[in-house]
Amino acid sequence: MTSRPLVCMPTYNEMENIESIIPAVLAAAPVDILIIDDNSPDGTGERVAQMAESEPRLHLLAREGKGGLGPAYLAGFQWGLERDYDALIEMDADFSHRPRYLPDMLATLEDADVAVGSRWVPGGGVENWGLSRRLISRGGSLYARTLLGVKVRDLTAGFVGWRADVLRQLDLSSVAAKGYVFQIEMKYRALRGGYRVQEFPIVFPDRVAGESKMSSGIVVEAMLSVWGLRSKVRS
Repeated sequence: MTSRPLVCMPTYNEMENIESIIPAVLAAAPVDILIIDDNSPDGTGERVAQMAESEPRLHLLAREGKGGLGPAYLAGFQWGLERDYDALIEMDADFSHRPRYLPDMLATLEDADVAVGSRWVPGGGVENWGLSRRLISRGGSLYARTLLGVKVRDLTAGFVGWRADVLRQLDLSSVAAKGYVFQIEMKYRALRGGYRVQEFPIVFPDRVAGESKMSSGIVVEAMLSVWGLRSKVRS
């Protein structure tokens, strides 16, 4: 099924990681990579363009400015669907999603419609996180799945694989979430649509280099947005 997988990787000021993450991903699995760069001031997009000149599996989608995580992924999905990739994978550029889990992702997609690299299933976990960050992340997933009435344990997970046919059938044009809640909304849409969402364990470390884009304000905004998903998303 996953003979043409595409890793969609949004970037904004990831110069410290980009030269390492791209070869690591390409070495880990038979995938192509699409870097979706939001006009990074540090030159991330320009460096990717240079690397792509000698690497046919690497592609760049350059956007005009910083528009948020959700729009970046939706643009990447559209790019991949137009080129007939049969699986699209969401992945961070900062090594918090380890490339070595890509074979597990592809194997899970053989049986599932959506594969979720999960911190909160047996065998999963986090590394080098403080107590407050653990509580926010795990509590956020518990809060969202309780409110939405679903069983996926890591609803906020960002390492996610999609069969292309699922993305074609979901109404992506109505997905307005720009930040953290995008991950929750997309999984909820898949579950409401009757698609098979399967988690597999990953260990999620803190980023290797660069600055995190996450803040407590983003998390609070996402949790408040969950209240509207049940009425917004129709099966």
